[in-house]
Amino acid sequence: MSFDLQQFIADCRAAVRADPTHKSVREVVARAVAEPSAVLRGLGEPKRGAVEKLFHGEDLTVLNVIWPPHFTIMPHNHRMWAVIGVYTGREDNIFWRRLPEGKSEHIEAAGAKSLCLSDAEPMGRDIIHSVTNPIPRLTGAIHVYGGDFFAMERSEWDPESLIEQRYDVEKNMRLFEKANAALAGA
Repeated sequence: MSFDLQQFIADCRAAVRADPTHKSVREVVARAVAEPSAVLRGLGEPKRGAVEKLFHGEDLTVLNVIWPPHFTIMPHNHRMWAVIGVYTGREDNIFWRRLPEGKSEHIEAAGAKSLCLSDAEPMGRDIIHSVTNPIPRLTGAIHVYGGDFFAMERSEWDPESLIEQRYDVEKNMRLFEKANAALAGA
């Protein structure tokens, strides 16, 4: 079996047209990552941490997210549904919830889920999560979002104080580059 990126994107777009929720897209992602070696061949062996744009439209964004070894990204939201499909490695998610009125800019941990090889997991539009790659090698996952991932204003939470702030794309890309520099030096 082979993974055809253009067909995968066409299938995701057709799924969103048929059903604007994550349900149909989850099935497309699940079929793809059921053969993780085919996805790996189709996208290429990950060499460094990255967020690679595979498709970007108004109603759908498809990314190839490659998590560096032992990398953690702070709590953040997407403000749209997502489906995550792991094709190599492991991705651990901690889910967070806002504290009640008066401290609503703060969050607290509310659960966790490990995504392993061939897992395809949906996340609702209001999910706040942090992500860790707990293993000593790169993790690759297809992330499909139900909207324009790059136009949506989002939040992130300071990893120490857990206070909400505006999501800073450039800062997060610098974190990937810092992790890549450490990987190259190892």
